[in-house]
Amino acid sequence: MSRYEFNGQAFELRYPAVMGILNLTPDSFSDGGSFATAEKALHHALLMVEEGAQIIDLGGESTRPGSEPVSEEEELARVLPVLEKLPTDQFVISIDTTKPTVAQAALQAGAHLINDVSGGNPELLDLAQRYRAGFVLMHAQGCPKNMQDKPEYHDVVEEVRSFFEIKKKDLAKRDLPRLWIDPGIGFGKSLEHNLDLMRNLSVFNDQAWGLLLGSSRKSWIDKLCNAPDPADRLGGSLASAVCSVSHGAEIIRVHDVKETAQALQVAKKLALSLHSRYND
Repeated sequence: MSRYEFNGQAFELRYPAVMGILNLTPDSFSDGGSFATAEKALHHALLMVEEGAQIIDLGGESTRPGSEPVSEEEELARVLPVLEKLPTDQFVISIDTTKPTVAQAALQAGAHLINDVSGGNPELLDLAQRYRAGFVLMHAQGCPKNMQDKPEYHDVVEEVRSFFEIKKKDLAKRDLPRLWIDPGIGFGKSLEHNLDLMRNLSVFNDQAWGLLLGSSRKSWIDKLCNAPDPADRLGGSLASAVCSVSHGAEIIRVHDVKETAQALQVAKKLALSLHSRYND
């Protein structure tokens, strides 16, 4: 268990921690439009916490492949009515955005983390430092509109690792309560790129940061087990979550909180039992 103070609130995170996804968008790839009203979104957020989520990640702009960006005004209109209804002292609230204006408004409303899929926008990092917020820095090749148009790497694991290593010196200068990195499964990566990253997640472990993994319901699972409907990818998502934690991931970002929390709890107990047996 680790204790942090984010934006004036103290929290204890038990690892591995589940981050529940709350998409406030009409066009997200899996559950777009499911939580179109603030009341529905609030209910779902509190349900995910009840099911085992320690972090709720609010997003007002879809980052699915091929998606178009939305204006600051539209993103704020989607996010703030929900955020303003959430309790800010019971669980960690993350704002998933690439826009400094949206991030600042969310932090002022009580959010605790910034989840930046754009790869470490300096303005977002400045805001995180100013508000003493946690930060998630994700790797992506390209932008959502074109990122899956034939992504190419010479060595995806080495290039993504190098991306974070290059940023380490600057990040070390910043006074952040906690930093996590996310290799960006599905963000400018082919199936083989995603598999290479999943098999080698342990190379991203470092004392400078924690590791967050978001692969829930993504299309690479469909390509492995023929599940074209994202809602049918629970089994693959759980396998990915357990694999990620076995490689050292601290946070797993998911749609299916109850099932993931249960799978990780059992996997953790099994790992402890095996460790005890073979070290007696």
